[in-house]
Amino acid sequence: MSKCKVIALANQKGGTGKTTTAVNLGIGLANEGKRVLLVDADPQGDLTTSLGWADQDNLSVTLATQMEKIIRDEPMEAGEGILHHDEGVDLIPANIELSGMEIMLVNAMSREFTMKSYLSGLKKDYDYILIDCMPSLGMLTINALAAADSVIVPVQAHYLPLKGMTQLMKTIGKVQRQINPGLKVDGVLLTLADMRTNLARATADNLRQNYGRVIKVYQTVIPVAVKAAETSAAGQSIYSYDRNGAAAKAYGAFTREVIRSGERDKNAASLSR
Repeated sequence: MSKCKVIALANQKGGTGKTTTAVNLGIGLANEGKRVLLVDADPQGDLTTSLGWADQDNLSVTLATQMEKIIRDEPMEAGEGILHHDEGVDLIPANIELSGMEIMLVNAMSREFTMKSYLSGLKKDYDYILIDCMPSLGMLTINALAAADSVIVPVQAHYLPLKGMTQLMKTIGKVQRQINPGLKVDGVLLTLADMRTNLARATADNLRQNYGRVIKVYQTVIPVAVKAAETSAAGQSIYSYDRNGAAAKAYGAFTREVIRSGERDKNAASLSR
């Protein structure tokens, strides 16, 4: 049985810090000695760009390439197209070709499990696989949820993004009932928060009151930081770019929270057997 944990970072609302969280959680886990694979499941390729591959259109092998091979039942080479980042994580990149995958999946056999079929062959080499989902609830996101063991939901500390949580939770519930009964929500992460403002504090309180009884809300809050926004252009994590800044410390704390949560889940699972 694989010990690899597959986590989807999902929110159909854009601008919630999803990609920044994928990068800094992934590299944070690598800094803790974990073997990590990041999967860019967004045709915009923001995760690929954030890790330094700005010219995605010239990449010969991407997630779209590999999913198409699964659909066509074509042979694949182990590790083909996986990129290696200097900070210790691997990446399956994406570019605009992935946008055509939504249409291709419509007529594919076992269409919800195409991404899972691809990633299942890679799990033996990693402790964590993190999937950065696109900001929609289309077929690519359904594929990611079908492949995942759990979901982390980054939520911006504003009222309107919080409203979208209801639709996301409905989609996750539907996937649990019909496609992936083992899928769980690891937690909600409050991002881009300026806790000096009344709005951010009210949003945090609202999140904990409305969802905290049924979903874990991480203790760590990721602050608004100009340096964190600059990391994408630099192709680095916040740990390399601004090691002593507030955002780096917050992402480090969040990473340790994720590891502790995973260890508790493993212990609970072993006790229930």
